[in-house]
Amino acid sequence: MDVLAANTLSKRDSFYSFRSGWLALIITISTLLLTLIPLPALPIESPIHFTDVTDTAGIHFEHTDGATGAFHLPETLGAGGAFLDYNNDGYLDLYLVNSAAPNILYRNNGDGTFTDVTTSAGVSNQGSYGHGVACGDYNNDNYIDLYVTNFGANRLYHNNGNGTFTDVTVKSDTGDARWSSSATFFDYNIDGYLDLYVVNYLNYKLDIPYPPCFENPAFGAAEKVRGYCHPKHFEGAPDRLYRNNGDGTFTDATKAANIRDPGGMFLGKGLGVVAADFDADGNPDLYVANDDTPNYLFYNKGDGTFAEIAILTGCAYSAEGIAQAGMGVDAGDYNGDGFLDLFITNFSYETNTLYRNNGDGTFTDVSYKARLGEESYLSLGFGTGFFDADNDGNLDIFIANGHIFPTVERTTDVLSYKQPNQLFWNQGDSTFAEIQLDKQPTVSRGTLFGDYDNDGDTDLLITQLNDKATLLRNESKTPNNWLRLKLIGTRSNRDGIGTRVTLTIGAESQTREVHVGSSYLSSNDPRVLFGVGQQTVVDQLKIRWQSGIVQILENLAVNQELVITEPLSELKVR
Repeated sequence: MDVLAANTLSKRDSFYSFRSGWLALIITISTLLLTLIPLPALPIESPIHFTDVTDTAGIHFEHTDGATGAFHLPETLGAGGAFLDYNNDGYLDLYLVNSAAPNILYRNNGDGTFTDVTTSAGVSNQGSYGHGVACGDYNNDNYIDLYVTNFGANRLYHNNGNGTFTDVTVKSDTGDARWSSSATFFDYNIDGYLDLYVVNYLNYKLDIPYPPCFENPAFGAAEKVRGYCHPKHFEGAPDRLYRNNGDGTFTDATKAANIRDPGGMFLGKGLGVVAADFDADGNPDLYVANDDTPNYLFYNKGDGTFAEIAILTGCAYSAEGIAQAGMGVDAGDYNGDGFLDLFITNFSYETNTLYRNNGDGTFTDVSYKARLGEESYLSLGFGTGFFDADNDGNLDIFIANGHIFPTVERTTDVLSYKQPNQLFWNQGDSTFAEIQLDKQPTVSRGTLFGDYDNDGDTDLLITQLNDKATLLRNESKTPNNWLRLKLIGTRSNRDGIGTRVTLTIGAESQTREVHVGSSYLSSNDPRVLFGVGQQTVVDQLKIRWQSGIVQILENLAVNQELVITEPLSELKVR
């Protein structure tokens, strides 16, 4: 396996025109290749079931990349979206980012349908080339605001509380003009106000006539195929950390917080980010998924600064010591040990990577051990997330797949441009089994997770490159119960982002942490949803707010949503 991994690392370059020789020969000889590529297990049947309700829900969004034939790299990234309750009616609304067309805000009507309210709300991002979105109530006024990342200047939309938004980018000083991908709101200095981390990708300019790149042909053809250039040709763009001043403005705290290397700024070519407290010390850390460069783990030192420790802790490279092409990322406790683990989607001829948090400040790549390695070897993953698809109490994993090269099938006979998405069911023993889903291949990008119909399970929204978004309603037939929490901070940020919740029934516990910006270019349901199997009473909920206040609730009925407000002091309710 190690030899195979080493030999196939450069296959990605062959699609960008840089490697040939015996690698190209392997690609063309399908019989030999099939003997080398690890074979995944067959998907299993399951009561987990999702139904495409896009049309009946009134979602008529279609992404467009605006390609002109010049093969500009921004055309390959696609765009994401967000589940959010912008009008506080208790139902998740939907914001979808477009690239060469306006973004769309859909209001949830509460009956399974949505209405386009973009024009009246004023959040079209008109004139910008959009990629991602982060959601958070940055001024603690009880209304969710939007931060949209673009190729070019980003935008911060302040929610006015009356169904409209105001562009406050200039006033807030958050309009990073670089090529931004993902972003997330989090409170890194625990002052009760949400700060903002913006992931930037490449130093890429449309007005520079870059030399064209070609992909190596397959099947012995002499003609090369024009394609997109490898990101290795471009310098990475530094990320940005904006500290919330508490008055509607932000300060660029990137250097002050040590989000930089000794030579200046970290240039990691980032695409995904998640903020989570990986060492459970009460301070939110940052993990950034980088493309073809080592990933970053910024450890929050609790004094307003960070230390980059991914290499030291074992989550910068794969188990083979390879810097993979990170796309999407999420954090969650898949094995129930109380520590948040990491999952990252990567390129074809790489595996997606599951890093187990060892609880001692280190991580271990357990992708193959968890049966997630072979199954992802030929796919190219983007949007992803930990979620409990069947409410059995174990976190499952969804992956949105799709290649970036429309001509990939002319260069190899084992990869495809459109690819099926994947759902991996957590078997409760730290391993996963792929669930049989609708195998209709797509060119997917972002994935949003949220219970839009409030029926107690997690639904999915998948964005696609140059195609329609897909809303998948969770209609799994299981007897399992659930408990959902909406958290309202008082001393902590109002969204409750960064709050850690531990649910206990008997000797079993589950740990969740509120983070909404993850997956790929996307933002998720801020509420916490626990699946509890066939249990009917929750013995204890332990809520650790970012302020340090601990709140304990006991003997709770299931199949309900609890709205929990942070107390002003320690509180235990039986």
